[in-house]
Amino acid sequence: MSSPKPAPAGRPVDPAPKPTRRTFTAEFRDKIIDEYRDAPHGEKSAVLRREGLYQSQIAEWTQARDTRQSGGATKRAVRPSGDAAARRENERLTRENDRLAKQLKQTEAALEIMGKLHVLLESISESTGTPPRPTKP
Repeated sequence: MSSPKPAPAGRPVDPAPKPTRRTFTAEFRDKIIDEYRDAPHGEKSAVLRREGLYQSQIAEWTQARDTRQSGGATKRAVRPSGDAAARRENERLTRENDRLAKQLKQTEAALEIMGKLHVLLESISESTGTPPRPTKP
């Protein structure tokens, strides 16, 4: 074990060692995956805690093992072709157009109701003898 480096003048020495990334052999991974799968419900987390692992690591290891056992064919992200991108854009624009058409119908309905309300209020004011308000030019 080496002694810590002397710190530059005026700075404290960091006594904690630099953490190292753990590596796992394929055999260890396979053993843990099998143990995790065979553990009864409620005890799977005990396996993870004992080994200091996360469930996401088990999922990644399982996927890698399945890929390795199926002949090594990996799925690669496929870039959408120009047609697919244009189709997605067209679908997006169609949805936006439908949303705006619905909004326009609501606005028109509200304006129609307001117009009818205005006519109704004018007829009520005429029947009560209230003089009409002057209209703006």
